[in-house]
Formats: sequence, structure tokens, C-alpha cells
Amino acid sequence: MSAPPDRDCPLCPRLAAFRQRQRADHPDWFNAPVPSFGGEDGRLLIVGLAPGLRGANRTGRPFTGDYAGVLLYGTLRKFGFARGEYGERADDGLTLVDCRIANAVRCVPPENKPEPAEIKACNRFLAAEFERLPRLAAVLALGTIAHHAVLAAAGTRRAAFPFAHGALHTLPNGLVLADSYHCSRYNTNTGRLTAAMFEAVFAELRRRLSGSARA
Repeated sequence: MSAPPDRDCPLCPRLAAFRQRQRADHPDWFNAPVPSFGGEDGRLLIVGLAPGLRGANRTGRPFTGDYAGVLLYGTLRKFGFARGEYGERADDGLTLVDCRIANAVRCVPPENKPEPAEIKACNRFLAAEFERLPRLAAVLALGTIAHHAVLAAAGTRRAAFPFAHGALHTLPNGLVLADSYHCSRYNTNTGRLTAAMFEAVFAELRRRLSGSARA
């Protein structure tokens, strides 16, 4: 099992250089590979794209500090996957329940656009998440890149499991892979993703996990 990337992970030179520039410009920010959030006993793993520049890259916790976290953590609380108040900072006291959050790429990419080689290089850490979670039963991919990263980490061909919002796939290893459009401000502002659409995905995941044989 791969250990999480260290603070000065050198695997992606472009991301390492960007990280160094952010450290110089914002020395009080986290500015390092963002670790997963949540315990290792959860049955649900949520996989996002990458840390936002002023979100997780600043705060050090996935989906924390930008709009995506408002929708995600509010929905997690509604469906019993989180407890406490989301205060948009890593020390707000919010905890996850039966759930863990990771990103396909651990370091913030320029313009929020990781390159294919960077996604591939970071995939070893996502694959390690699967090994680290003994009760894992379902994975929620937020967006196409996260969906493809999950399939790569599971050693599964893309063509057999196409991305579609609201889709549920059963992978060869028995995991359920659920798809949702990313909960970004862009997607919600344009109407591509509504709160009702997002909640419908979680409602189905909650229903599936309620009867999960891995519980």
C-alpha cells in the first residue's frame, strides 16, 4: 500500500512548482498535497477532482473553504454522513460518519486543470485508499475525471462503465460506483447540477448502504 504523499511530493514537476509559488505568495496557507478526510472504517468514499486554490489548498481539508464544500457538506449532514457545523475551515469540528473524502489529484493544479500525466501519477494514492478502507462498499465520483480515476485505481476498463450523472455501476470487485456532476459553483450556477439532483444521488447511496452486505 502506498503511503500518502509527503509535503514536498516531487511526482508532478508542474504541480510542485505551482505549489512552491503559492507558498511564497501565501505562506499561511496549507500549500501541500491535501490528505483524505474521514476515518478508515467508512463504507462510502467520495472522490473529487483536486484541491481548489483558495479552498482545500488553503485550508488543508478536501472541499473546505469554497462553494463546493457548502453544497457537499450540507448534503452529507442531511443524509447522516456528517455531524457538526461546516465552518469552512479545517478546525470547525465537522466530522464524517461512515464516509471518507479524497481527491483524484492531491495537489492544487493551475486553473484547476490537472494534466493526464498528473492524474496518472497520483492514482497510486487513490488505489491505496481502496486498500485502506476494509468496509468500503460504495464510491461516489464527482465528475468525469474522478470517475475515470476511480476506474483506473480499481483496474477496470473505462469503456465498460461510462460516466453519467446519477448512474450506478457495480464494478468487478463488487464496489458500487455512483456518478454525479461535480458540486462546483460553475455547475450549480449554470443549472447543470441542482441541489435536488445532488441529493437524489445521496438518497440512493443511503438506500444501497442501508442494505449493504459489507455493513
